[in-house]
Amino acid sequence: MIESEFAQSAVRLILLALVILLIPASYRVVVGPSLPDRLSAVDLITTLLVGIIVLLALVEETPVVVDMAIALAAFAFIGTITIARYISEGRYF
Repeated sequence: MIESEFAQSAVRLILLALVILLIPASYRVVVGPSLPDRLSAVDLITTLLVGIIVLLALVEETPVVVDMAIALAAFAFIGTITIARYISEGRYF
């Protein structure tokens, strides 16, 4: 799917950057000084994972995996909204 060598190198470099960015985000989840900081870090991790999944689907030429990334993004959004409501109001629904 990716024909030029430059594009392949760029995708690999971006994948490496996304994986490296998981480290400080994970640190913020563990050490975060407050619950909203941890929530935003978990949201960042799911966003990074969606990006990694989409780029891997591009590299491996498997477009079906993009559907999994979309589902992960939807579940992450609903989870973030639910946890944010629990933090602010103390209830889920």
